[in-house]
Amino acid sequence: MTFFVFPVTLSFFKYQGTGNDFVMVDDRSRQFDETNSHLVRFLCDRRRGIGADGLILLRQHAQYDFEMVYFNADGYLGSMCGNGGRCTVAFAKQLGVIENQTRFLAADGPHDGRVDADGTVHLRMQDVIGQQEVEEYGVFLDTGSPHLVRFLPASTLAELNVFTEGRTYRYNERFREKGTNVNFVESPATPGQPWQVRTYERGVEDETLSCGTGVTAVALAASRRGATSPVHLRTPGGDLRVAFDAKPDGSFTNIYLSGPATRVFDGKLEVADRQQ
Repeated sequence: MTFFVFPVTLSFFKYQGTGNDFVMVDDRSRQFDETNSHLVRFLCDRRRGIGADGLILLRQHAQYDFEMVYFNADGYLGSMCGNGGRCTVAFAKQLGVIENQTRFLAADGPHDGRVDADGTVHLRMQDVIGQQEVEEYGVFLDTGSPHLVRFLPASTLAELNVFTEGRTYRYNERFREKGTNVNFVESPATPGQPWQVRTYERGVEDETLSCGTGVTAVALAASRRGATSPVHLRTPGGDLRVAFDAKPDGSFTNIYLSGPATRVFDGKLEVADRQQ
């Protein structure tokens, strides 16, 4: 039996970006114990805690507007989270840490962000060197987190069991060293329609309503199939757009992930002596 040792109450905010939801904590005072994986799991637990796909700390940083520290729902520090990054930019604006533009630090390095008047948040992603065709598995690339992109025949995505199929590739021998997120994609039936995407996320170990680094990976992989920037993508949680410059050598620069990031609610939670 595990008990949490934490000062009195935890103030938190809940944000979501196209259904990808996060517990946000203003940790500029650095009181949150990032080694307490039990606490993170509890807070992300949808039955016992607040419920979220991940937890994000906003911290001060000497060289940037702030630092984003991201935890997967499994309780451990994660790699870059695109929708989480957009939500953190919106959170920083709400706190008064930034106005409409920012440069902040995340797990994969510095990022630029911007909030439009209509609430759309644009997040600049890291440049991507290239993508790799992996035998019969699909296209593999790293957009701050590793992603496998699998293009499906028409009219098959809606009925796909993403949990079962995603786990098959997530734990495949080919990706065993670090694991991978898995994106299942259906091309537009007619020009101008969005690319349909469903994603199995490692760390969450299930399908999520949306994945920012995932749709970024899909957009770049789709550029080999005729997609042009900006690419319109539709996830179960909503629509996102990815803009980029494609280079002759197969690399991508000026990659921007854009979409809504919404504050859902905030509160205080007694967490001392909570059981796991």
